[in-house]
Amino acid sequence: MSRAARMREVLSANLNPTWLEIEDESHQHSGHRIETHFKVLIVAEVFSGLSRVARQRIINDLLKQEFETGLHALTQRALTPTEFSPQGGPGEFVSPVCLGVNKIKI
Repeated sequence: MSRAARMREVLSANLNPTWLEIEDESHQHSGHRIETHFKVLIVAEVFSGLSRVARQRIINDLLKQEFETGLHALTQRALTPTEFSPQGGPGEFVSPVCLGVNKIKI
């Protein structure tokens, strides 16, 4: 089963989303293998009343196994159905530029 399929299964089972898009962006990033960079747009009622950070923590916790087995980067947008509807869809949702594994400076 692909990483995207496993992510879809875990997020769907735990968050009951009304909208879920998962996009593999690994091909856009140098120095990484396939299935390492993903973008997730998820719409679920469970996010109501939660901050953006709290929403991201929920998703990160659910996908902990994926991070431990090679998921390198996850761009997330977690919305409630009310937040999503006025947009008429996902709106503009662009991942940040990856510096690659060999270009990171600390």
